[in-house]
Amino acid sequence: MVRSITDECREFLTSIGAADGLLHVWVPHATAGVAVLETGAGSDTDLLESLEHLLPRDQRWVHRHGSPGHGRDHVLPALIAPHATVPVLAGTMALGTWQSVCLVDTNGDNHQRSVRLSFLRG
Repeated sequence: MVRSITDECREFLTSIGAADGLLHVWVPHATAGVAVLETGAGSDTDLLESLEHLLPRDQRWVHRHGSPGHGRDHVLPALIAPHATVPVLAGTMALGTWQSVCLVDTNGDNHQRSVRLSFLRG
């Protein structure tokens, strides 16, 4: 699953009255990551298909609790870090035109996720 959390990040920045600084996005889970990418034009699907190719959901994984192939979910954060830092200028994330901040999670065993946001004024 790839889900944009860009709106939640914007709401957070507004709620704290952010100006210039750095937004830090952290996902405290062993099987999820944060990516900055284009969504809605197929890039999110391409990412998931690429991960399936790189990390197939099969029995090769030593880590074997959960659903079949779940070990690959625990390798995901080594490829898509569980954090991202986004520059903020005048209270607005300095994202490119098509960029979104996204939660990436291939673990179907856990449907509850939390994201922690913090801001370093600069």
